[in-house]
Amino acid sequence: MTAPAMTAMLLQAAPASSPLYSIGMMVALFAIFYFLLIRPQQKRAKDHRGMVDGVKRGDSVVTGGGLIGKVAKVNENEVQIDLAEGVRVTAVKATLQDVRSKTAPKPANDVKSSAKK
Repeated sequence: MTAPAMTAMLLQAAPASSPLYSIGMMVALFAIFYFLLIRPQQKRAKDHRGMVDGVKRGDSVVTGGGLIGKVAKVNENEVQIDLAEGVRVTAVKATLQDVRSKTAPKPANDVKSSAKK
């Protein structure tokens, strides 16, 4: 059987395009978009908002531009970040990409040194 003949058979077997079928397909498509795109994005935004709201003095942060520093002062919408000795910048809280708490444990970088102990 040739490809055009197969296509013709599939088109004949397709359900009639009734308004109920069209509405059902639109609802199914919206549900797929909601669970695969919209809901995960809303969850990420909520997690980021909570992380940014919880920033406090002494935390190590990463800005949207990739700068890493310690938080010196926290205002309602802004944070002052110490990047180096005598270098302090002000950043908008929403532009923070990551907040690393000062109480977070350091990752083990060298497996050999811990094995020797």
